[in-house]
Amino acid sequence: MRRISLYRRSGRRESLARQPTMTDSQSPGASAPSDGKPETTGFIPGDDTWTQFKNIYSILTGKMSKEGMEQFRVARDDRNEVADCKRCEDQRDYLLQYSPTIRFLSESIQQLGGDLHKHNIHCRRCTDRKGGGFDPEYGILLCANEMKDQGQLEDTMAHEMVHAFDHLRFKVNWTDNLRHAACAEIRASSLSGECRWAREFFRRGQWKLTQQHQECVRRRAVLSVRARPTCKDEAHATRVVDEVWDSCFRDTRPFDEIYR
Repeated sequence: MRRISLYRRSGRRESLARQPTMTDSQSPGASAPSDGKPETTGFIPGDDTWTQFKNIYSILTGKMSKEGMEQFRVARDDRNEVADCKRCEDQRDYLLQYSPTIRFLSESIQQLGGDLHKHNIHCRRCTDRKGGGFDPEYGILLCANEMKDQGQLEDTMAHEMVHAFDHLRFKVNWTDNLRHAACAEIRASSLSGECRWAREFFRRGQWKLTQQHQECVRRRAVLSVRARPTCKDEAHATRVVDEVWDSCFRDTRPFDEIYR
């Protein structure tokens, strides 16, 4: 039977799950430009309530730079790492047991010889701004610090589980074939629920009443293809997505139709 491998607690795969935090040389708050004078970002290091209030006030009043806001997010994620991962794991376990979509995908993967459950669906703190990822040797990574609620976690799990299904059902070349990558992203975005009307309308400010689902799927697929090393530019990514759009958007396997 083909199986998605278990998580390895040492070696190369560890770097995919537990990414490094800021080093001492990246201490937040100020940077030193070429003239030697410190440049204030507006971020104040510290975990006490008063410091957090001052940082939030600086963000709300526009006094904190983009670099400072990123430093604030990194410090917050570092401070809340244990709680974020615990919440993510509890919600993951609940969804594996009670979510109709997640249970159906899990069973579909099992029928193809895969083994995808909580032992290889990992909640970790991520340092780059993404929701998660799939690796054929590793399993699924859920970025606990990027999950706003259980609904977002369910969409992210479903997205990555569609990738796992495609990996077992089709001969997907994840690294070199942009058409394969585009098709996988079209299917995952369309079937996972992350492009449903309510999420686009209320969370992403996409206020169209028609064709919203298709535009969301296309937008996310282009962004994903554009981020791959072999993609030349956005025009190249758009062309690849257009080439596979009709067949991949219509393909709803393992579902009968788009439910979410």
